[in-house]
Amino acid sequence: MKDTIEQLTIAIEDLLAQDIQAIDWTYRAAPDKWARKEIIGHLIDSAQINLQRFVRCTYEENFKLTYEQVEWVDAQKYQEADINDLLNLWWLLNFQIVRVWKNYPADRLSVKCDNSKTEVSLHTVEWLAQDYVDHLKHHLKQVY
Repeated sequence: MKDTIEQLTIAIEDLLAQDIQAIDWTYRAAPDKWARKEIIGHLIDSAQINLQRFVRCTYEENFKLTYEQVEWVDAQKYQEADINDLLNLWWLLNFQIVRVWKNYPADRLSVKCDNSKTEVSLHTVEWLAQDYVDHLKHHLKQVY
């Protein structure tokens, strides 16, 4: 987990080091794609659902926790929100994830939960953590 924590910390610092005001937050790569601000919103949703997975895995296992990413972004109207508010929320959620990971019980790292919407797809906490960071980095490349 130490490497995963470092990767997430660097990704957070990289975004916060950007000239936020210089980014066109309304830019869409295509009409059917999210705007940059909506991508941050999606990353907020991802952080919320994954934080719940990590916390719940400290005391239970084999549970299912999913979300409808398009519907969540639409429902929360991220495009209408202030980008500074969104970035603050994103930062706080990720800071909490780092705190949870730093204090994670070693005997619970192999606990599994299901993150699939269809058939059962159980993954360990360690796998979910690395997948979370990879997903976040993928989307941040779309932002800057």
